[in-house]
Amino acid sequence: MNEKKHPCPDCSFCQWCSDDRCALCLRTDSSCRKKLSVAEQIALYETVNRKVEAACGSDETVDELRSYNLRIIQPRSGYRFSLDPLLLADFAPTRQTEILDLGTGCGVIALVMARKNLQATVAAVDVSPLMAEIARRNVADNKLSDRITVTASDVLQIAGEFSADSFDLVMGNPPYRRQGEGRISPRTGRDIARHESSATLADFLTIARKMVKPGGSICFIYHPERLAELLATAIQLKLSPSRLQMVHGDFSLQARMFMIELIKGKKSALEVLPPISVKDSPHGERQQAGMKRGR
Repeated sequence: MNEKKHPCPDCSFCQWCSDDRCALCLRTDSSCRKKLSVAEQIALYETVNRKVEAACGSDETVDELRSYNLRIIQPRSGYRFSLDPLLLADFAPTRQTEILDLGTGCGVIALVMARKNLQATVAAVDVSPLMAEIARRNVADNKLSDRITVTASDVLQIAGEFSADSFDLVMGNPPYRRQGEGRISPRTGRDIARHESSATLADFLTIARKMVKPGGSICFIYHPERLAELLATAIQLKLSPSRLQMVHGDFSLQARMFMIELIKGKKSALEVLPPISVKDSPHGERQQAGMKRGR
């Protein structure tokens, strides 16, 4: 217990476990963690978030996304997907049929998008061979191998894997911390998903522009402190911002993420959508309710 830190200090985003799905972060009833001691918080956190199902390997767990009829294997420790890719899947347009998922992790964006559009095919890419293999298993287990392919590759190398201008939609949740910034996670595999390694934000935008068709969409979810940088880079690449939406843990707090849609080769007026409160909005509650924890 000595290595564990205070969970959920702002009661909206778990800074302890770095997991948006931490049930303590979304409590709105009288049992909110603000009324609990630190020891009680940790005990409750363990009870809610660390239950283990013997549904897969001893170093893995299974989550269920009931609203999409998906079962998703994840590493017990290391990188585990949060609410962010689910929010992005709801934000992205669903009419596109050729989709590229950059940094797929366990494959959650690819799986959800395939469920949302039965005509869609998805190419999913991840730099980690381990995560790419888990994504392949998830694709097979959910009987989507005919519409989703998974490639283990750095985004800087995928030009050799796919043809330029071949996707209607490119999606991604790029690492949002520069090298040397922010806390280092004690869990192996999480830092590669959070901290830029070989590929920077500009690299993600550049390869997304190369892969998407003229008039196609690029949808990212990213950290607000780098919004100006993203917009400046997008303009340099002749990507037109089309939609922007801020994501809050609670409306009393600053935005913790934003979602943006960029259009290649087509000017459009920027539409700023109403913000999302993960804690209070029906949107966030619907996503949370659709997930059964399998830890």
